[in-house]
Amino acid sequence: GDGAITGGMAYEAMNFAGYLKTRTIVILNDNGQVSLPTGTKSAGGVRPASGLSDSMSRLVSSRPFLDFRDAAKQFASLFPTEIKGVAAKVDEYTRAIMTKGEGTIFEELGFYYIGPVDGHNIDSLVTVLENVRDMPGNKPILVHVKTEKGRGYPPAEAAFDKYHGVAKFDVASGKQAKSSAKTPSYTSVFAKSLIEHADRDRKIVAITAAMPGGTGLNLFGERFPSRCFDVGIAEQHAVTMAAGMATEGFRPFCCIYSTFLQRGYDQVVHDVALQKLPVRFILDRAGLVGNDGATHHGTFDLAYLGCLPHLTIMAPSDEVELQNMIATAAEIDDHPCAVRYPRGSGLGLNVLNEKFGYGLQEVGKIG
Repeated sequence: GDGAITGGMAYEAMNFAGYLKTRTIVILNDNGQVSLPTGTKSAGGVRPASGLSDSMSRLVSSRPFLDFRDAAKQFASLFPTEIKGVAAKVDEYTRAIMTKGEGTIFEELGFYYIGPVDGHNIDSLVTVLENVRDMPGNKPILVHVKTEKGRGYPPAEAAFDKYHGVAKFDVASGKQAKSSAKTPSYTSVFAKSLIEHADRDRKIVAITAAMPGGTGLNLFGERFPSRCFDVGIAEQHAVTMAAGMATEGFRPFCCIYSTFLQRGYDQVVHDVALQKLPVRFILDRAGLVGNDGATHHGTFDLAYLGCLPHLTIMAPSDEVELQNMIATAAEIDDHPCAVRYPRGSGLGLNVLNEKFGYGLQEVGKIG
């Protein structure tokens, strides 16, 4: 599904399955999506953040070859063991030629690769799956199924994020019943503040793990596409990449939902905190998140970051404090820091001026 093969655990599991030579069937649902939204401007362009995604898109249909392969295996069974190995290699590299060199990554991991298969042709898909189920042997199998997210519902097909998550909506038109906020969100305040600092400092770069829209980096990417890096759903890589950029004198802002930074905790500890590298973690969705559900609650970051050495944690109570903390984070250059803030809207200009006497003309403007 969405970005499920961009993280390391998928490869770790496939590597182990190939090593065990157990009967495992993996279905790769290749829908061309990483998360929401795919297509934000970044250093890699607007394509999904995955070299494997590019590779998958170039695969040609190999259904006729499957018949040849079955025949080749029967033919090879007539030979002694030593020759069987040669026949297997011929089979593998013939497949590589017929698929223009693609698909062999799965073969090298020990999988029998089948595909791509049209995931929207149910009759054909069921036949393929039945054949896979009934195939003899104990070698793990990977079935590459090509699908389109939102297929069959025009509003979803036309949506940039393919209706990744929806509120109440009208089925006929696809229009979602979203209430419009009267005050800026903390996410937008952060994004505008970071853009202003980046205008002044060319060393500022931003990294996210497939959540540019959710963290505000879609706005940063529009302004600075070559300094915005969407690594896909690969938080461990995002953290270590930020650490590496910090060693080269850049000022990385690593923008990840609070709950998803848990995936990169080992890297936060060993690659950032213990090295005292000035990586700036921006934790959106800190605290409870409402409709996003329990898996998205950012309720643990204070505990799992507060026990680490050399790391400063900041939590704003309003938009002005958030702006000031982004400015502080940009200037911290000898240790890591984190800024955590909630999902949703801030207090707004009137409340900030009336309750706190800020005397602001607008929210989100430095100075």
